[in-house]
Amino acid sequence: TRMLVPAGLWSLGVDNSIFIDEDTGKWYLLTKAGQENNHIVELGKNGQPTGVVLDLTWLNPNADGNPYGWAEGPVMWKYKGSYYYSFAEHLAGAQYVMRSDTLTGDQASWTIMGSNIFTGNPGTYNRPNHISPVVLLADSTSWTVAHSYHSSASWYAHGRQGLLCQVKYTTQGFPYIQFPPGVAVKAPALPSRGVPWMVPKSDMFNASTLDPCWSFLGYTPGATHSLTAREGWLTLEPYNGSNAVIQNDGEHSYSLITRVDFSPESAADEAGLFIINGPETHEAKVFSTTNNEGTAVLAFSYLTTSYMAENTIGSTVWLRLLRNEHTISGFYSSDGSGWTRIGEPIYAPGLDLEQTQFNKFTGNQQGLYVKGKPASFDLYIYRDAYSDIIAKDPASGSGVYPAGNYLGSISHDDWALYAGVEFGEEISPADSVMVDSATDYRKIPDQLEVVAASASSGGTIEVWLDSIETGRKIAELLIENTGGWTSNRTFYSACEEVSGRHDVYLRFTGTGTGELFRVERFKFAAEPPVTSVSGRAREEEPAIFALHQNYPNPFNPSSAIDFYLARTENVSIEIFNSNGQKIMNLIEETLPAGNHSVRFEGNDLPSGIYFYKMTAGRFTESRKMNLQ
Repeated sequence: TRMLVPAGLWSLGVDNSIFIDEDTGKWYLLTKAGQENNHIVELGKNGQPTGVVLDLTWLNPNADGNPYGWAEGPVMWKYKGSYYYSFAEHLAGAQYVMRSDTLTGDQASWTIMGSNIFTGNPGTYNRPNHISPVVLLADSTSWTVAHSYHSSASWYAHGRQGLLCQVKYTTQGFPYIQFPPGVAVKAPALPSRGVPWMVPKSDMFNASTLDPCWSFLGYTPGATHSLTAREGWLTLEPYNGSNAVIQNDGEHSYSLITRVDFSPESAADEAGLFIINGPETHEAKVFSTTNNEGTAVLAFSYLTTSYMAENTIGSTVWLRLLRNEHTISGFYSSDGSGWTRIGEPIYAPGLDLEQTQFNKFTGNQQGLYVKGKPASFDLYIYRDAYSDIIAKDPASGSGVYPAGNYLGSISHDDWALYAGVEFGEEISPADSVMVDSATDYRKIPDQLEVVAASASSGGTIEVWLDSIETGRKIAELLIENTGGWTSNRTFYSACEEVSGRHDVYLRFTGTGTGELFRVERFKFAAEPPVTSVSGRAREEEPAIFALHQNYPNPFNPSSAIDFYLARTENVSIEIFNSNGQKIMNLIEETLPAGNHSVRFEGNDLPSGIYFYKMTAGRFTESRKMNLQ
């Protein structure tokens, strides 16, 4: 909003907030213009200053050497009839507060608490300050949001983190805030509104205006992007040589996917996915371009490391950028299903180091970019459900702890959250004859795959969408003893159909109080709609495969295993013992569509638990049987 500066003030500053007096209904702008200039500016009904200004420049006079640093980021709230004015010393300094029974600029009416209101020992994050106004809930608890910096130097470039902190008051009426601890804290008693966890958003670009989750990298005229020039696509045109839309890059692992239509003419022309640091000195990117000889290629690079693969697909190609903490990998595809890696994974820890103070403030960004020529993007996917989701990097959790390359310390009733998982758009009957420009990302998940290890009796993973208990449970998977904490096995379970973007919760259950299992990664599997070379989906029977429970079970010495094939396919059924060691191939042959049955003979095997695993094309499923 363009504000009018009241007489007597040279500026309204840049580090401001709004305070609304709940008793009078009046609005105030809390301004910070320069190191010594703090003011409370009354606003009228039109949102502009009324001319009433409360002068607080006595708070931080230069004559006293600015006792509170910059006294920046001022906020206000009311509690039990008193006014509280809080400010930060500087970007990473202490948080102070002062209190008055009246809203006034008179210094004598304010009492300043002259020490940091954050107390205790820092946990995962350090130096919190720049708090929001404190909010009092119906259960009489008070809360604020603060910013902080990651305590690990290797992740400084993730910028300031938003932390939810409980506020308590002393008997003298001064607030104090516990440093964010390194353990789980009970959340405030607020109703769930279905608001998704704040991570970058997937976007199918089906709207007429760009979603507010996006911003541009620098000043960019509106004419340089369009969502209407080509329906269902975002078209970016270079401005002064380049153009980019970005979102904050705040997590340690994810999978970015786009489908780009681009016809480069030189090595200076680029279009694709990238992760970029604040000063724009470090980039990890996968993109369409040409080599120096003018041959169309698909490239993956970071700083001076670069790999290229000849583009034999054409102008429209799928690109994928995988991040597993500091390791980045680039891929391409003709259909968004089968992926080819470009070169080798690149270890890029420098992308996440501080580099300059500016990068610590803002953090890294991710998104889509063009150089040299316009390009059109069909979609943007942040965390693909069908790519490996690294278990050790949840957005939130309870009871669990990342260690090594797995999520551990998992016991009964613990949980972990993986935010912003994109399953793809819902497939409707009309999609059986759909034009290429509207295909986007239509998939139907039918299977869950989890890589885990256990040296105990194991337990169960429940998969919930958007919230536990009140959300939707789409899968349940039993994790059994694998013979050791480092003996990983892949476990499979059926999954209900789901579409769209969801926060995925893994809830862990089991018996006893010890560790149940350790999870390395998981993903969903789906059969995408088959398309012809013209880009139109053709009608066909549903691609359903099924592996049934053996019968009888328990058994001695033989049992039947039935399965169903949706089409002619090469089928293998393997038998494993309870330690996960393969003991035989029961069948390995090409079979026609339909129902089939095969017998397992256990005459020469000791009694115990065995597993049988069927693979047919991309379908894989395992089941347990008991030889007595």
